[in-house]
Amino acid sequence: MSAIPAIVIAAPASGSGKTTVSTGLLGALRAAGHTVAPFKVGPDYIDPGYHAVAAGRLGRNLDPNLVGPDAVAPLFAAGCAGADIAVVEGVMGLFDGRITDDDADPIGTGSTAHVATLIGAPVILVVDAAGHSQSLAALLHGFLGYSPAVRIAGVILNRVGSARHETVLRQACTRVGLPVYGVLHRDPALTVPSRHLGLIPAAERRGEAVAAVDAMTAGIATGLDLPGIVAAASQRTTGPVTPWSADEAIGAHTESGAHTEISAAPHRSGERPVIAVAAGAAFTFGYAEHPEMLRAAGAEVITFDPLTDRLPERAAAVVIGGGFPEEHAEDLAANVDLRADLAAHARAGRPIHAECAGLLYLCRELDGHPMTGVIDGVGRFGPRLTLGYRDGVAVGDSVLYRTGERVTGHEFHRSYVDLDGQHPAWGWRDAAGTPTVDGVAAGSVHASYLHVHPVAQPQAISRFVAAAARADVGEGDRHGA
Repeated sequence: MSAIPAIVIAAPASGSGKTTVSTGLLGALRAAGHTVAPFKVGPDYIDPGYHAVAAGRLGRNLDPNLVGPDAVAPLFAAGCAGADIAVVEGVMGLFDGRITDDDADPIGTGSTAHVATLIGAPVILVVDAAGHSQSLAALLHGFLGYSPAVRIAGVILNRVGSARHETVLRQACTRVGLPVYGVLHRDPALTVPSRHLGLIPAAERRGEAVAAVDAMTAGIATGLDLPGIVAAASQRTTGPVTPWSADEAIGAHTESGAHTEISAAPHRSGERPVIAVAAGAAFTFGYAEHPEMLRAAGAEVITFDPLTDRLPERAAAVVIGGGFPEEHAEDLAANVDLRADLAAHARAGRPIHAECAGLLYLCRELDGHPMTGVIDGVGRFGPRLTLGYRDGVAVGDSVLYRTGERVTGHEFHRSYVDLDGQHPAWGWRDAAGTPTVDGVAAGSVHASYLHVHPVAQPQAISRFVAAAARADVGEGDRHGA
């Protein structure tokens, strides 16, 4: 069977318009009758939300730093199931990957170029043409010659100022032998509103997000050479790949005999344990594979919106991922019943897994607003961005990890929490080599700023579901009060 056609949308630098082009391309291909599989390079949670609106199917991440290079192609193959073409949006500049002390490899680990080589897909460069003229040829020449492992198929010229400007830019592309697959003129309608951590998630904008995606789709459909892009995507080259499977990932782990203590057991009632996963506008960050792996490990997954809902009936465990609780602190505080539900859930010893925004929500207070009080901490929104990959070590045993287990995760936040005196979840060394700790792992609660991809940690998923299966949840029990 031949490889599914795929194209990687990259750029020389951040801010060139990759998200606009990728989202519009997804929508335009879908409108043309294609079934399109959307992907995003790196740990970004926000762009896949817009991809999902445009493509009409779940957006997924491809991050070699978080899941390991060997898992990227199988995850890509799994995400392409049922599609006839795939669009992969890159991250930052084409060769920008994780910053390490070893700079011998010209392709940064986890970069767009790295992912493109792992899945055998050609690359189209989106160039912000504002300020460029004939010297664009020199820029493109440098990218073409930098690494022979990366196949650059062509260029999309973005934010072109005039017909004369377009002519000059096309001449520059011709000089280096790169076809132009589209020209997009400056149009303020082809943007997505941003705030302190980047784009505003699609789940928060709802109708506005749909309108923005529709505008991008319309603009891209008229500005791009869709047949040419589809033809370029068909030049993907790769060997046979077995698609990743949540069932196989969990099964291979629990059947290995190496972790018999975490093999998922039936719930006390004989039913699958219910794991309640926070969703809605305040908690939009999560990887698509997470609920799939929870189900594979034996759980029934139910979503709830902390802005409006109570904790679901028979919830044996709770997952609260990332998002923007600081933007919704007043409404979160107003849902007094759910705050009481979660506090009682923790007192009853039922598992809670929280990352970043979830950590803030479990604190006593966030920016002066009362939260759940599960953790004795106070969260504050601050001026400094904390961003980067972390190689963490579990400081103690928890419902997810055992002492000494190692993970690679990602931090991305502008808040801080005072957790002095509480048992931390993780330890690592910062860029200066200074030891630091993060989060709380106490009793049935594991909460930290670190986002960890579940595909790399099947033992943690199995352990968490097993803990949920052991939880004492009575018939009709909502919060264990």
